[in-house]
Amino acid sequence: MTQLTHAARRGAAAAMVLALGACAQLGSVGNVLGGVLGGQQNQVQGIVRGVDTRAQQIVIQQADGSNVSLGYDSQTQVVYNNQKYSVTSLDPGDQVTARVQSTNNGGYYTDLVQVDQPGSGSGGTAGGTANGTIQNIQGTVRQIDSTNGLFTMDVANYGTITVALPYNVSRNDQLRFQSLRSGDNVRIAGVFLNNQRVELRQFY
Repeated sequence: MTQLTHAARRGAAAAMVLALGACAQLGSVGNVLGGVLGGQQNQVQGIVRGVDTRAQQIVIQQADGSNVSLGYDSQTQVVYNNQKYSVTSLDPGDQVTARVQSTNNGGYYTDLVQVDQPGSGSGGTAGGTANGTIQNIQGTVRQIDSTNGLFTMDVANYGTITVALPYNVSRNDQLRFQSLRSGDNVRIAGVFLNNQRVELRQFY
């Protein structure tokens, strides 16, 4: 009986070692994405290195120095101070936590990026647009999207454009945005992200 008991104990110990080894392997896979096992969403934490608007990819450098590319789409939200913004508001150097899902092609997709701390010198733009030319724009406000920090305005020679607030918008500009009404004539300074989208620099 004693020999059998010892053998059983040795077998149980070996099984436990194997099980722990398997758990360690799973943990290392999850840690690539800073993930939490047990069915919860994976997360990536790190510093934004760039946003490729054509490929719709956000590149984030993790704490170990490795880079991970996350796909995004029109449903992806950027949140800072409980305010929602577009992905184009991200700047290189921003510290973020992104919620991540695996895709069918072996890549990764994020539907939510939390800005933990804006990068130093952050201009509230992505993909190098911080160096874009600031232009003065005047027009008539048409629609206001308070939830996402957007408003549309009719501008001569441009038609209808969408103006997005950067997530590091000043208090004065935030208050000015909240007071906007359809039909208001406004003058702003902004940077064109494309032909129909402008990022606000300030209200005049």
